Amino acid sequence: MFQLRPGLIDTRLLFSFFLLLVIFCRPGLSGAQDQTLIDKEALKKVQETKTVRAYRLTGDFELDGYLREEIYRQPAAEDFIQTDPVDGAPSSEKTLVWVFYDSANLYVAARCLDSNPKGIIGQLGRRDYSVDSDWFIFSVDPYHDRRSGYAFWVNPSGSIIDKALFNDISEDKSWDGVWEARTRVTADGWTVEIRIPLNQLRFPRREKQLWGVNFQRIIKRKNEKVSFAWVPKEDNAFVSRFARLEGIENIKPGRRLEAFPYSVGQARYRPAEPGNPFETGHQYRGNVGLDLKAGLKSNLNLDLTINPDFGQVEVDPAVINLTAYETYYEEKRPFFIEGSSIFSNFGRGGIYINVDLNWPNPRLFYSRRIGREPQGYPQHDGFVSFPDRSTIIGAFKLTGKLGSGWNVGVINAVTAREYATVDDLNNRYRDEVAPFTYYGIFRAQKEFNRGQQGFGFLLTSVVRDLREDSLRSLLAAEAFNLAFDGWAFLDKKRNWVLGGWAGGTFLHGSQEAIYRIQRSSIHYFQRPDASHVSLDPEAVSLSGLGGKLSLAKQQGHSIVYLSTGVLSPGFDPNDAGYQRSLSDRITFQAYYGYMWTKPGKIFRQALLIGGLEQNHDFGWNKTFESWLLTLQGVFRNWWTSEVSLIYYPQIFSNTLTRGGPLALIPHGYLGQLSLESDSRKKFVFYGSGYYGRTENKQEQWNLSLGLRWKPGPNFNLSLGPSVSKDRNETQWLTSVADPLMTDTFGRRYLFGRIDQTLVASDLRLNWIFTPRLSLQVYLQPYLAVGKYDRFKQLKFPRTYDYLVFGDHPSTIDYQDGYYLLDPDGSGPAAVISIYNPDFNYKSLRGTVVLRWEYRLGSLLYLVWTQNRADYSNPGDFSLGRDLGRLFTAPGDNVFLIKITYRFNL
Repeated sequence: MFQLRPGLIDTRLLFSFFLLLVIFCRPGLSGAQDQTLIDKEALKKVQETKTVRAYRLTGDFELDGYLREEIYRQPAAEDFIQTDPVDGAPSSEKTLVWVFYDSANLYVAARCLDSNPKGIIGQLGRRDYSVDSDWFIFSVDPYHDRRSGYAFWVNPSGSIIDKALFNDISEDKSWDGVWEARTRVTADGWTVEIRIPLNQLRFPRREKQLWGVNFQRIIKRKNEKVSFAWVPKEDNAFVSRFARLEGIENIKPGRRLEAFPYSVGQARYRPAEPGNPFETGHQYRGNVGLDLKAGLKSNLNLDLTINPDFGQVEVDPAVINLTAYETYYEEKRPFFIEGSSIFSNFGRGGIYINVDLNWPNPRLFYSRRIGREPQGYPQHDGFVSFPDRSTIIGAFKLTGKLGSGWNVGVINAVTAREYATVDDLNNRYRDEVAPFTYYGIFRAQKEFNRGQQGFGFLLTSVVRDLREDSLRSLLAAEAFNLAFDGWAFLDKKRNWVLGGWAGGTFLHGSQEAIYRIQRSSIHYFQRPDASHVSLDPEAVSLSGLGGKLSLAKQQGHSIVYLSTGVLSPGFDPNDAGYQRSLSDRITFQAYYGYMWTKPGKIFRQALLIGGLEQNHDFGWNKTFESWLLTLQGVFRNWWTSEVSLIYYPQIFSNTLTRGGPLALIPHGYLGQLSLESDSRKKFVFYGSGYYGRTENKQEQWNLSLGLRWKPGPNFNLSLGPSVSKDRNETQWLTSVADPLMTDTFGRRYLFGRIDQTLVASDLRLNWIFTPRLSLQVYLQPYLAVGKYDRFKQLKFPRTYDYLVFGDHPSTIDYQDGYYLLDPDGSGPAAVISIYNPDFNYKSLRGTVVLRWEYRLGSLLYLVWTQNRADYSNPGDFSLGRDLGRLFTAPGDNVFLIKITYRFNL
């Protein structure tokens, strides 16, 4: 993918100014200090011996938040230490915590004392939404593997968050357990009681349990965060530093079997299209299905879905994509996001640092491939009713631990054949546009020596039943990805770690399909000046290898990251996975950073990191290089900021001509700045911007602002407008064959200068009536206008030398919506006709969602979604006129009701 490589003007001056700013603002310089001398090494030794005792509940218990039962006479855990504002200092407010259990449940209770109870902040939030509030957090590692577990958050208003913990410091908020909490605000603080059914947790079968545990508390008005199992800021660790939880004996996970039948109804209204039998102005749909969740033995969870509803409640954002690569969208379907960490952490075990600028981080499994929009096309002409997704007939997912410590994840899904219905007003046809398809995903990972080392693999398979010639020539019949990953900490304190992954991809299909894939944007085997790749029209398979190896120091104040990665030209994970760039690359990265955690004159804490990244193709042409310097900091007033400068030396692009020869990209620079105000305030401001320039090629800038308003504990409104400009001299248009153009191997590669303006805004409203009843509104107006001129062709490979049409002897003319480009005027070259590429895309997308958890685990959704679009006045930007057209454009309205009921069997 071509990326802005912003020019060299004033680069030295910018870097000099930035370095002076860093030196002047160093957090550790003498001045007013918030902390006295703290012996962190001594504190670390104390943390290593911390133990919490769990008590068996013998008397009556009522979950009400009052903490009146006899069990509270037992000793409590209370030795909490600050992470913020003063790392290593004692907590400013006392917190008492108890853990107890019976044969069916685990209980956690806390008394959060507060010297100023009126200052307690209890912002209401929908489940799993982190609001600006006080919080009590209970984290537990039932396997005591020091890498995984669960976290349960509760705030004074009763709002809850739950997460699965993995890879020591990573979190998966998609995990949703069935548990309860009650809170009370008292005269001396606030209290919380939590009840977690044991069948919601996975733990080994043994008489005496040994778990890891941590308690944390956030006191928002002070921006204070305290932990029972404290970890210094400069250490990248969490689960591995938990205290020991002892005393739990003679318990069993219990059988977990839950059924979730659902029913959904949908009504769609949009303007009727005269003569079109498919656009009558209204459409109605209904569906029923069943989801099953079962706990197998003590360590595995099975999710089974029959006739699933895989629609989305929230729409995808509008985008303009002028690249050769597809847009990446986040997964929003609950079946796939719940428990997805076992799949998403592939290749990331042990390594917590990620500073990639141009490495594509290929995903071997991208769940939105399952049920994707059909890739085929109708074979007949006429009015078309085209399916927007492939129907998933059924799917199951198995996750958990197996045998001697293997973490496993399995997904199997089958999608139906899909047909486009075509009506030519005389006959009606059903043209197959998606084949019957099987998807299989198998992930396994094993840890050794309490997580000091790890090894795993990921296997994906896509098998299609291709009956139609149109689909056989378009899609691979089989696609397989297999890769292995692992890590090894090189010392007991886990300061240094070596980790990475290696694997391959294999595609098999018809000659036509493999030939098309060879020419696609992830391969470009047709590049005429690349000696290391070539097209093979008779090939029926395509394979490739890839991998990445990283060495990192990620504990302490100093940070080091060294990495090298390789993707061979044939590497292609995109049938089951996602990769948004050319595979043909060899990457090297080297970064060094330093973290200050001691408050100083300007910053409370800061991180400075700098380094370089280089890419070459397999012909050893340098295709990317960057030099980065970034400063991140938290100011003493709790504002946060990040400043980055990037210098891009001259390189050769192997993607600019989209399958053509190499083209030179001049040097450039990019500067970025972001700022966010204190999140405790009623009004929170955030903003970011960048400016970049590539010498003689491109200039672009962006400004994004945001305001979050919290007028009450149950209501917040955020507004985030943005505007950007991009003037690019070499925006791709097309290529045409011309044997006269021998300098560029018999083709003319055509570009235009685009002057593009983007204006957009995100508006979000959250009105939380109770932790189980909420109303959310999302609205995104989006304007994208592009005006093209200075049409040109590449004159010579490996240069920044272009013929601008209209310069002698070439000519340019415009007739009936087409540009007529003549490369040599009266010469023998043929005239090239290009349709006017100007655009003016106006979109308004919005969603209103009422969510009610009317009983534990049972949900009711009422949803209204609206889409509006307009394309008038291409190439001409007028903010007032375009907004007016947008809000008066015909709308597509969808009303949906969905109800799910949980049966605990």
